Amino acid sequence: MLIPKHIYTNNLNMIALVLCGGQSTRMGSDKGLLQPNAKTWAATAADILAAQNLSVQFSVNPHQVEYYSQFFTATDLIVDDETLAVHGPLLGLLSAHLQNPNKNILVLACDMPLMQSGLIKELIVAAQQHKNFDAWLYKNNHQPEPLCAIYSYHALASILHLLKEGKLYKHSMKFMLEQINPYFITVQEQQEKCFRNFNSHA
Repeated sequence: MLIPKHIYTNNLNMIALVLCGGQSTRMGSDKGLLQPNAKTWAATAADILAAQNLSVQFSVNPHQVEYYSQFFTATDLIVDDETLAVHGPLLGLLSAHLQNPNKNILVLACDMPLMQSGLIKELIVAAQQHKNFDAWLYKNNHQPEPLCAIYSYHALASILHLLKEGKLYKHSMKFMLEQINPYFITVQEQQEKCFRNFNSHA
């Protein structure tokens, strides 16, 4: 998709969030801190997001703070809010929302090291052009890609309300998407590799 220069501007009142808070059980070590090249996967994801002139923060669980503080400043870390009765990526997303209640959030999982900056830019443009939606994300082989997406702050507020009312019956990102109004971009065949997430050394 060719993006006209007059359309693309970062005026979405938005921060970027690298999701690093998983348990990395299958990988056997913290995926965000894997360093196959010069940079960790978390830093690679941050560079992709920062290329869009976004302020980048990192979603981590309490056990990761000590280790991530060796690579990133403490103010850039958003620690999972353990008062929230939720788990998985949604916990990281809602924890970031609580700290940035008036900001839209662009998320990218740290285990998508093949992601390209152009796809992030396309998400931002979609959010600018299709404002009457709650979230903007890709659909890959008919399946949503919720860990490379933009979520509006009002949608996150409604999800948080459902959680507090005991009406968020599942904590999956897919179920969360069913409660809001998302806009989807179809992943082209040549782009599919960018959405590969790596869960094991194999």
